[in-house]
Amino acid sequence: MVPPSAPQPLAGVRVLELGNYIAAPTAGRLLADFGAEVIKIERPLTGDEVRRWRLHSGETSLLYRTINRNKKSVVLDLRTPEGRAAVLGLVARCDVVLENFRPGTLERWGLGPNALDSVNPDIVLVRISAFGQTGPLADRPGFAAVAEAMGGLRALVGEPDRPPARTGVSIGDSIAGLYAAFGAMMALYRRETARPADERRDLVERVVDVALSESVLSMMESLIPDHSAHGVERRRTGGRMEGIAPSNAYPCADGSEVVVAGNSDAIFGRLMAGISRPDLAADLGLRDNAERWRRRDELDDAIAAWTSQRSRAEVLAILQAADVPAGPIYTAADICADEQYRYRNMIQYLPVDVGEDIPREVGFPGIVPVLGDRSLPIRSVGPDLGEHTAEVLASILESTR
Repeated sequence: MVPPSAPQPLAGVRVLELGNYIAAPTAGRLLADFGAEVIKIERPLTGDEVRRWRLHSGETSLLYRTINRNKKSVVLDLRTPEGRAAVLGLVARCDVVLENFRPGTLERWGLGPNALDSVNPDIVLVRISAFGQTGPLADRPGFAAVAEAMGGLRALVGEPDRPPARTGVSIGDSIAGLYAAFGAMMALYRRETARPADERRDLVERVVDVALSESVLSMMESLIPDHSAHGVERRRTGGRMEGIAPSNAYPCADGSEVVVAGNSDAIFGRLMAGISRPDLAADLGLRDNAERWRRRDELDDAIAAWTSQRSRAEVLAILQAADVPAGPIYTAADICADEQYRYRNMIQYLPVDVGEDIPREVGFPGIVPVLGDRSLPIRSVGPDLGEHTAEVLASILESTR
């Protein structure tokens, strides 16, 4: 149960989610986390395909339960006239529509921007696709893996002597979902404040176009400016960040690893003192980050020689005393046991049907950002397929007749 005092800043905002997989559902989750009523439309029988991704037991994956928390599931077939009519009826009573179909799909179904605008001239439409709604690649399909490659990220992930690697999660989809949620809020804000309340807002101002590839590109820092100005082509550097040293992962004597970030000028001196290398701290050539990067192998070897003789706990205690940014490389079990995450309610346990005789208490990541001093409580995990169909259609569509 959500405490009555829990802030819900988006209470009263109703969102229709027509998305599958990760990107649009991530945007919907972010809006739902802060109180928006998010109605997720799923196809009959199978629903969102993510229901079966990484499915270890039962009928619904915990990936689906996580990404679609705090939402309502309604089953409609958008390929039928009845399904499309129901969607338009819901759109008439919604503030935002989220979709991540291939460009042109909604239009073929008679649910394009003009159709939505005709039933609700205030609707905000957020569209997520691989390359955007316009341009020579607009019609191409593409998942996050392709976007991460074409957005510049994949070329920088992994060891320099091996093929590019993934980050381990669908980061391109998640970044696009963040931009989509931000775009929705931006359009809602403009809709409510930019003009007199009695003046109709142009449709173009209420359509948000999010491309996976562009979302990834926007996170690439100075990749393009460095190339444009200096002809620099960045390369994969493993656990390092190009041009920044020392900052890497280092082994400990107990088989664990830590990340140490000693790359600022002041911190570098404290780090070298902490690992008993006053000679490197006093080296005038190492007071500049560019020189430290050129001598990165020497510095990494020195730090690794020190960490490998100590347990993780000892390494972190010494570096904390020296005021050097450092942290353990956590597994899922480490995260669940961490006192900082626990204090801020960032691992929340809810009962979930995982295919056993009784529901199991399952930990889920908390709601970010924090309002107050702790994460808002998760109201519900991702719903069963069609769990809210009767409720939503009766309460919303019947009330419009």
